Amino acid sequence: MLKAILFDLDNTLVLFDEAQFYQGYFRSIEKVFEDLMPADMFMERLIRAVRALVQNNGEVTNAEYFKDVFAQGFMDKRDELWNRFIYFYDTEYDKLEINFSLPKNLYETMDKIVQTGFKLVLASNPIFPLNVQMKRLGWVGLDHLSFHMVTHIENMSFCKPRIEYYLEICKKINEPPEACLMVGNDPVNDMVAALTGMKTYRTNDSKDSWKVKVEVDEVLQVLQIADIPEPDFNGPLLELPGVVQRYLT
Repeated sequence: MLKAILFDLDNTLVLFDEAQFYQGYFRSIEKVFEDLMPADMFMERLIRAVRALVQNNGEVTNAEYFKDVFAQGFMDKRDELWNRFIYFYDTEYDKLEINFSLPKNLYETMDKIVQTGFKLVLASNPIFPLNVQMKRLGWVGLDHLSFHMVTHIENMSFCKPRIEYYLEICKKINEPPEACLMVGNDPVNDMVAALTGMKTYRTNDSKDSWKVKVEVDEVLQVLQIADIPEPDFNGPLLELPGVVQRYLT
């Protein structure tokens, strides 16, 4: 029986040009660190630290792992550097320009899902603090929803596309993978959840195929993932309630 529904965020619940957005993000955040390091050094460290999160083996939170990688060579400033990130997210993140659209009938769809009574999880890749995840939900007016869990950099010890990320969620919400449905647009990061025993629903509302430039094949090889099963369901987000209804009868 279905007990929980996990939702990706970017280009699943909010549709936008990720490449354009992150260009503005990088230009804005590097200014917060300009007295500590040149922009090119900051960018190299930030990208390296984010990419390194996939190697976190669960012994520490993603936040602690990120801090250590980003601060290499500056360990005496480790906490100060992290506080700069927090300052940026608290004061400057809301000023970033974001041009987004909504999946068709988003609010009606989510209302129907909420009415099922299933546990809802915002399973956005946990590379940001909680307040950033909620700000991003707020872009489309969904920050009021009562998610049973929101994954973020400080409460998770794995990242997508590691299957341990999904298993960690299951442990925290006290549900087996077989009782969960993962909903997302990414054929790797989201659909890899099938390897845990979860059902998967791949959305097709987004026409933006841009992704953070990580060598997917290399990541899958490192994680010893050979093949990702085809999703159990495909379609626009608005058809999700019809799929979920099958598990209510």
